[in-house]
Amino acid sequence: MAERVEAWWARRQWSKGVDVPYAVGAYREAWAAFPALIRQYHPDLNAGIALSQVPPAADVLLLWQCDAGHRFAATPSEQRSHPGRERRRSAWCPECSELAAPTRVVALPMRDSVDEPARAKGGVLRARRPRPTPALCDKTPALPPGEAFVSVCAPRPASAVEDRIRADLFGRLALTRGLTAVRVSRPFFQHVEIWPDLVLPELRIAVEYDSIGRHGLEHVGQREQADRRKDRALRAVGWEVVRLRTGKLEPLGPYDLQLSTWNRGALDRLVDTFRSIRGALLVDAYVR
Repeated sequence: MAERVEAWWARRQWSKGVDVPYAVGAYREAWAAFPALIRQYHPDLNAGIALSQVPPAADVLLLWQCDAGHRFAATPSEQRSHPGRERRRSAWCPECSELAAPTRVVALPMRDSVDEPARAKGGVLRARRPRPTPALCDKTPALPPGEAFVSVCAPRPASAVEDRIRADLFGRLALTRGLTAVRVSRPFFQHVEIWPDLVLPELRIAVEYDSIGRHGLEHVGQREQADRRKDRALRAVGWEVVRLRTGKLEPLGPYDLQLSTWNRGALDRLVDTFRSIRGALLVDAYVR
């Protein structure tokens, strides 16, 4: 059960037999991918304990303060799972979330008797009507799973870095350009297609460029789980995924590369990774 930070720190002092059980900076790398949470955390609200002294898996209630000044208690695991579409003003807060999407109150119809609950015949409580399942998009062509194609639903490139990576990679390898999607065998949200940043059909490799974004919300928390699901769907149809992870994002798969910037060295590492996946004989056949 989660405990107050003062009690948690005292227990750690006793179990480790030292005044400072975790040194300042011990968990800086683990929190680096969550700049919004670093901004929300204040040591003066948490007995003077720095965020980099708190293990991400610690079952401790910490006090946080959002940009609007709202204070709330949450464990590290709860906070790290929140980045995603629920956030408002780039940092999650229960009060801000309620303001952004207030709870809808539905007026119930008056019944003949306020004392008798609504029951079906036989005294059995009526089951709630199930929510309808969203219909799948019907714009995906009837292709076999694993086939790459040009999708009318695919979004445009999200950053200039992606354009540069695309230009550099296709300048190095003579692969088919312009494909934007891969047909998968099971639905991914409301589609049976997936849109990698780069689609390399000859190698059956998808390349993704991942950064935490301007507000530190991209590819973390729930969005990281969506990335993992996306990778599993691609691998299920015979494709491999290489993610270029920046901003101290940890690798998700066996071939992911951690990069500080995109340059010629990063391009060389990416092509070498292709060789380790598909073999040098196949990859070098497309080198210009």
